[in-house]
Amino acid sequence: MQINRLLEIVMILLHKENVTAKELAERFGVSTRTIYRDIDALSLANIPIYTNKGNKGGIRILPEFTLNKSIFSEEEQSEMLNALHNLKAVKYPEIDGVLTKLGALFKNANSYNWLEVDFSSWGSGEEEKNKFNKIKSSILSHKVISFNYINYDGEETKREVEPYKLIFKGQAWYVVGFCRTRSANRTFKISRIRELIIRDEVFDFVDGDRRFIDTSSSKNNMINLILRFNRKITHRVYDEFKIEDINNKNDEYIEVNTSFAEGEWVYGYILSFGADIEVIEPEYIRKEIKNRLSDAVRNYL
Repeated sequence: MQINRLLEIVMILLHKENVTAKELAERFGVSTRTIYRDIDALSLANIPIYTNKGNKGGIRILPEFTLNKSIFSEEEQSEMLNALHNLKAVKYPEIDGVLTKLGALFKNANSYNWLEVDFSSWGSGEEEKNKFNKIKSSILSHKVISFNYINYDGEETKREVEPYKLIFKGQAWYVVGFCRTRSANRTFKISRIRELIIRDEVFDFVDGDRRFIDTSSSKNNMINLILRFNRKITHRVYDEFKIEDINNKNDEYIEVNTSFAEGEWVYGYILSFGADIEVIEPEYIRKEIKNRLSDAVRNYL
């Protein structure tokens, strides 16, 4: 995390007379370009950091400088502590040490933690909660991971992946990386990962500043749907769809115009609404849902 890295850079410079950008880059697993951006950010925060060129050149901080809370307003101190507290939601291992240091530094900051973030689902087990941290560890150590993965069509396959990044999007966590099994970049939903193993093998890490492009998304055709929902599940509609896609003008139902990546998962998702949804368009999905409902009814005859 950048804020943790910035603070640690300052701590290193306070205890070490001179350090090179390369040394810092290797320590944090980022590029030297990222380190120089961090130095610029610290300079903008009025921390007297400068660079020297030559054989004994490097990054330095003025000897008389001491880190104190004067560079942050009381509101900024409180916001920083609250933000760091909420990193505990993803079990970030270094966060307790940073909180201890800043808590002592910002003694007058409002310590009331008014915001709590918990990314785990209701009733999720300890194994599910630890999965994120295992993947994060493999990314930072550049180690290959292997696991069983359940795709949109319900198929379970064995995957071997070089993980690059964790992403939280659409109320779910994903890991992106190079899938050796498919010889292509892929995005995996963490909740569908089973039997996760961190291998001893270390892979060549791609520059962390390079934008990761998921080539798999272009393979899925997008389909436009018009869905009609019973008003009694209005809360779920607003939970799961963008507000601009929702037409809430009818007194009898709510209509949603949305787009999905085509796949088996679409039918399962629609059926999860039970009798509170009607597919208006496209016609072929409407017919398929009708057929599946008929098959389900036959199970109870």
